[in-house]
Amino acid sequence: MSRHGDARESLQLDRRLDALNDARQLADGVLPDEPLEEVLQLLERASSRRSLSADHTVVGFFGATGSGKSTLFNAVSGAEIATAAARRPTTSEPLAGVWGVEGSEPLLDWLEVRSRHHAAPVDGFADEGTGLILLDLPDFDSTRAANREIVQRMVGLVDVLVWVLDPQKYADAAVHNDFLAPLAAHGAVTLVVLNQVDRLPEKDVGPVLESLKGILARDGLGTVQVLGASALHGTGVPRVRSAIRHVALQRQALSQRLAADVGKAARLLREASGDGEAAGVRPATTSRLTDELATAANVPLVVRAVARSYRLESTRRTGWPVTRWLSRFRPDPLRRLNLRSDSPAELSRTSLPPAGAPERARTDAAVREFADHASAGAPGPWRAAIRGAAREGRERLPDALDQAIAGTDLLASRKSWWWGVFNVVQWLALLTVLAGLGWLGVLAALGYFQMPVPEVPRVEGWPIPTLMIAGGVVLGIFLAVTGKFIAAAAANARSGKARKRLRNAVADVAQELVVEPVEVEISRLKAFNAALKTAIGK
Repeated sequence: MSRHGDARESLQLDRRLDALNDARQLADGVLPDEPLEEVLQLLERASSRRSLSADHTVVGFFGATGSGKSTLFNAVSGAEIATAAARRPTTSEPLAGVWGVEGSEPLLDWLEVRSRHHAAPVDGFADEGTGLILLDLPDFDSTRAANREIVQRMVGLVDVLVWVLDPQKYADAAVHNDFLAPLAAHGAVTLVVLNQVDRLPEKDVGPVLESLKGILARDGLGTVQVLGASALHGTGVPRVRSAIRHVALQRQALSQRLAADVGKAARLLREASGDGEAAGVRPATTSRLTDELATAANVPLVVRAVARSYRLESTRRTGWPVTRWLSRFRPDPLRRLNLRSDSPAELSRTSLPPAGAPERARTDAAVREFADHASAGAPGPWRAAIRGAAREGRERLPDALDQAIAGTDLLASRKSWWWGVFNVVQWLALLTVLAGLGWLGVLAALGYFQMPVPEVPRVEGWPIPTLMIAGGVVLGIFLAVTGKFIAAAAANARSGKARKRLRNAVADVAQELVVEPVEVEISRLKAFNAALKTAIGK
């Protein structure tokens, strides 16, 4: 691959790794810990491997007991490296054959391979410029747990996996179920060698290889290169060397391996999460939530109190002065609810009835219904997270709603212009009545004391004092009755404004404690799906 191609592939791998890490972080607290931990380990391995030599390709030889793995390793290496057991700490430790020692030490340290052999050049296969490390690993079916742990660890670390099978156990479920099938995404960096074909009749070699390919296809490894070989007789060894050399010279194995790891980890998260997007928050469901919370918070009661309070205040200011004083004995509904308080909004509390079981049930049902609609279509774990976010602020709702109502300006202190006009006319009417009564009283007193009584002016035969009294009384009553109708209409208008303001206050509380947390979780799911799509490589 060209230098530009390498840079492009590296940049793409960077994006996929970043996206996988984003997906892991977004899923924290939503998905189970096990897949998240596995993804984190993969990211740490990828970061460590990329910080080490990119000029070396690490090829691991894996096989079961009796598969001839070490013999094939020696045959490919062109030297009896794996037979020098006396020079190895134990026969269960990994052994490395290295072509290109420079820069390999930190990589081998990271791989925890202590037994290292500086291999001699092999014509047509590898030399110091090849940058190749072959690892002979313990048997994966070893009875020793430590050996199996080494194999499991190396399966996740080497750049290229060479699986050495034998004709007797090539279909063994253990290798396929435990190792090959889980690595189905790693076909580009996997090579399968059927060793010891010399033990088969020549006519059976082809059918056995075809059988092996069929099993691998069922494992998801249908594109993997399958080679037949006999390490003992050298049959097929050149082809194995050629395949390994090709991978080493391409310098793509590291990127391909990590890309396969990222894809596998992303699919693991997808499996843990599930597919789907949440329906999201819609205006209709938000409006219904607000309506239900407003009802549960006694907003209708407050609206009625605003109307009654306005009508009462109108009577006190515009009623017939002779009887309006009686309204002073009627308590103001808003004061009884502590909604005329001058305290700061954050300290205000109402005297509304505390939320009982019906109100709490209504609140819970409203929040649950809202969350159900918003989370519709989301995968199970995310649906639970969205519902949990909606429920999180549920306990704070009653107090927050009460404070919001207490802090809402209900326009209760605002005076209406017509109050002053009606009040002045009412007093003028009362003064007219009093003037008429006083006039008649003077005339009566003069007559009582046998003094001359002046002629009273008349209008259409009616004495003016009498007309003044009758007119004042009629005007006062008319204004009082008219004021009732005007007050009722104005009270409806003012209560309508109060309802709107209270609903907006309730909507703000719902937005803060329910809607916004739900929207955060929905956005989190959307970002998770987008990151996962990038990590998978779509």
